[in-house]
Amino acid sequence: MSQLTDDTGVLTTDVLIIGAGPAGLYGAYYAGFRGLSVTVMDVLPQLGGQISAMYPEKPIFDIAGFLSVRGRDLVDGLVAQAEPYSPLYLLDHRAAELAHGADGLPVVTSDQGTTVRAKAVVITGGVGTFTPRPLPAGEEFLGRGLSYFVPDPSVHADQDLVVVGGGDSAFDWAALLAPIARSVTLVHRTARFRAHTASVEKVRALGVEIVTDSEVSRLIGADRVERAEIRHRTTKETRVVPAQAVVAALGFLADLGPLKDWGLGLNARKITVDTHMATNLPRVFAAGDITDYPGKVRLISVGFGEAATAVNNAATVIDPEAALFPGHSTEKEH
Repeated sequence: MSQLTDDTGVLTTDVLIIGAGPAGLYGAYYAGFRGLSVTVMDVLPQLGGQISAMYPEKPIFDIAGFLSVRGRDLVDGLVAQAEPYSPLYLLDHRAAELAHGADGLPVVTSDQGTTVRAKAVVITGGVGTFTPRPLPAGEEFLGRGLSYFVPDPSVHADQDLVVVGGGDSAFDWAALLAPIARSVTLVHRTARFRAHTASVEKVRALGVEIVTDSEVSRLIGADRVERAEIRHRTTKETRVVPAQAVVAALGFLADLGPLKDWGLGLNARKITVDTHMATNLPRVFAAGDITDYPGKVRLISVGFGEAATAVNNAATVIDPEAALFPGHSTEKEH
């Protein structure tokens, strides 16, 4: 199952999946299982979507057969499941334009200028494009000590860290980094946290200093962040703490991005689909949290089923002679 590039540099594939979160990765496995070549495009630089970007250490409880599975482990398992079918991953590529060629096949062009001609497209974009809420102070240090995600915790070994935020992601990062960092200080603008109580208690038990009713008012440094100024929101008193890194976990703003201009049927910024997981556009399907239909339940486990439904129905569009149900995976050799 190989993807080919024609004389004009256009990549051709059977199925193009837009979105490399759990539903997209499971869709990549299922497309491969059906004998289809598959390409996966995602705007993020790593696989796993929102889970990898914001909740890699968070336990997930709605995966059938598991009492709990860590986000990072779920993504690793999904990648390994698809690996035998050699999906092509186009990471750091935002799906920018959709057109249909003279042959009726969808053609998607990324913001990097890569063009993919597919026999079917499956959109599994989760919440769509999500942009981190910026830290008002010190945005000029982005990439130089200030970050919004922690793709590789090891780079923060033996550093003094400041984590900003009061939600699950902030406490997840603090808990993950506390054992390897020199120090971790968590700063939140109120004394009330959105994070689960157990996460808060875990961070306290790790010896993380939690500073409430305060905000990071200034980042200080030459080429990189060296210190962070913390200001109490009521008294306006300030203190400066050492910080070679600042992780701002302030949530994100979600948007469909270019997808909203593709002519897709939408409802409340979600893509409407039928029972085939087909959209209103020919050969374009969707699955996972980005979809909407009556009775929709947004769970990862539901997204897996929708991805399989979308791929199976796409397979019958690609080859009208193909069976909708390909048989159980236990009946085939891998």
